[in-house]
Amino acid sequence: MQAAFDTPLGRLVLTEDGGAITRLHWGAEAAGAGSPLLAEAGAQLAEYFAGRLTRFDLPLALGDGFRGRFLQALCDIPYGETRRYGDLAAELEVSAQAVGQACGANPIPVIVPCHRVLGAAGLGGFSAPGGVETKVALLRLEGAAGLLI
Repeated sequence: MQAAFDTPLGRLVLTEDGGAITRLHWGAEAAGAGSPLLAEAGAQLAEYFAGRLTRFDLPLALGDGFRGRFLQALCDIPYGETRRYGDLAAELEVSAQAVGQACGANPIPVIVPCHRVLGAAGLGGFSAPGGVETKVALLRLEGAAGLLI
């Protein structure tokens, strides 16, 4: 099932499967009729973008193995804080390059906050439309913009 939600960063399409959120992507395509879970996810996104929600409380399909551990590590980064690729690499005992690739492959951005991961000497990348500017907008929303100066 899918549902679309308009946000300050564009239209976000959420996908649910098996009672968990499996995907979030930017898109203009029509979405389905939704579900109670998707409606709750949309309400939480609205609260997040209004600055009133600091942690999503939704069932997420994070996966198994490295992917699941990595996505959970992202969820554990507190609102308004950041980590470096190298910090997560050391924590997960993988290379910083593996962390960067996993960030780019995050299927549920925003809710699973890959935007909170920075490079050693800069912002790093961001795979959403708008790229790094979208990442900066999310960090500003969370009050982490002071880290960017």
